[in-house]
Amino acid sequence: HFLRQDFLRRVLTALLALGFVALSITGGVIARSARGMEAKEADYLIVLGCQVNGTVPSRMLRQRLDAALDYLVTYPEATAIVSGGMGSGENITEAACMYDYLTDHGIAPERIIREKKATSTMENLRFSLEFMDEGATAAIVSNEFHLYRAGQMAQSLGLEPHLIPASTEYPLLLGSYFLREIFAVWKYELLGG
Repeated sequence: HFLRQDFLRRVLTALLALGFVALSITGGVIARSARGMEAKEADYLIVLGCQVNGTVPSRMLRQRLDAALDYLVTYPEATAIVSGGMGSGENITEAACMYDYLTDHGIAPERIIREKKATSTMENLRFSLEFMDEGATAAIVSNEFHLYRAGQMAQSLGLEPHLIPASTEYPLLLGSYFLREIFAVWKYELLGG
């Protein structure tokens, strides 16, 4: 009986140690991507959708849109693809909300393509590709903790995007976002998009 308890304790300790190592490695990979890349001009800027509160962008979506604004002002030839359908609690599509925000902040309507069907990151990317010219270059903007997974998904679709981070306003929330993203990365790696 004592030997069995000792064995179980050792197995549990080993599993906990492996879990901690896996969390640390995945968290490190996500953190490296969170810095993004040196912004380079791309033909298209894909802005990944996020929650809309009625008709107003959530804090996280506004952060993405502000990063997109900076990029689009810096690179006036880039075309934005705002991607996102309509989910629970949303009165308009995420694409419509993003379009309104960008045009209200001075981006010309003809520079913005609305992708209105996507309900996930993989769909954001897959459906956005349908609007892009063959061989075109792309940048992706999302919150910093989401960039690694978005970049992996984009690569699986044949894109080699520049990753543009949108900064999270409240650093204290970053820990929970990163932890949640670690599990999302594992799910993606194990089950796919």
